[in-house]
Amino acid sequence: MTMGKNKNSKQKTDLGKRIFEIIQIGSRSDIPSFLFDALLITIVILNILSLILESFEQLSFMAGVFNVIDIVSIVFFLIEYVLRIATANYLYPEDSRPVSVWKFVSSLDGVIELLTILPFYYLSGFVVFRLLRVARILRLFKINSTYDSFHVILSVFKDKLSQIMSSVLIILILMLSSSICMYSVEHEVQPDVFSNALSGMWWAATTIFTVGYGDMAPVTLMGKVIGIIIDFLAMAVVAIPTGIISAGFVEKYTAIRRNQAKGEERAGLITITVGPDTPYVNKNIGYVEEKESTDILVLIRDGVNAVPTRNIILKSGDILVCRRTS
Repeated sequence: MTMGKNKNSKQKTDLGKRIFEIIQIGSRSDIPSFLFDALLITIVILNILSLILESFEQLSFMAGVFNVIDIVSIVFFLIEYVLRIATANYLYPEDSRPVSVWKFVSSLDGVIELLTILPFYYLSGFVVFRLLRVARILRLFKINSTYDSFHVILSVFKDKLSQIMSSVLIILILMLSSSICMYSVEHEVQPDVFSNALSGMWWAATTIFTVGYGDMAPVTLMGKVIGIIIDFLAMAVVAIPTGIISAGFVEKYTAIRRNQAKGEERAGLITITVGPDTPYVNKNIGYVEEKESTDILVLIRDGVNAVPTRNIILKSGDILVCRRTS
């Protein structure tokens, strides 16, 4: 009787692991996982096309088709969401099931997936929530067997977040100052256009970012002089976040190239090969870092170097270039 229970438990575990491998971004050689990814892309694209086409009155006769696409998509997204919750313990193997479920539900992916489902039931009039389905496709660009360019972009923004926020604050201060100054010199001449101290915020935004719609413009000499000064200041201020991000990319790519050499050619670095019998297959990188007390610098998958992130699930044949932390 006990053997039968153990067998059923093992079968359930194997089934859960296989479902997890399919719905996560897996190896290109995993046909079911590849087909799942292709189906997800197709459904997302159909959703966006449906959203665009149903806005044309000439296609009102296809309203039924659009509704069917929406219903089928929601059913698919709902099933996927439930499966991801059911297999969250494989995504966070170091945590208990309740904790792993909470980590997934509260993660960016989990929140986006929930928001793509809820509008159908409660917020059907909020078209903007349907656009969140586009964000789901970004998941497909996580590391598979190709270089994780999207992670590089996100990591640069994360590393430079404080500097970027400081530059954004400077831009907001400039916008507010510009609005107050323009109100002071233009209100008497254009009381309807610059009606209060904040009414010039729109003008300041279009001026600073060089959009210049022309719906608001100074007409007094002093207003035009202030506008010229703000134009010069805007060129310097708006360039700040661009320079910060550019410097971040240079630093990130320099670090990546520096870490692409083989581990044995680097003093103090080691390599870990994930074989089919090692305990790290189907574990994430964060788990390995904690168990081995290392910082994983490079993930080599199918001969391609990639930037490692803690939630990447390891496959047999992966090579990790690591540095000991203790």
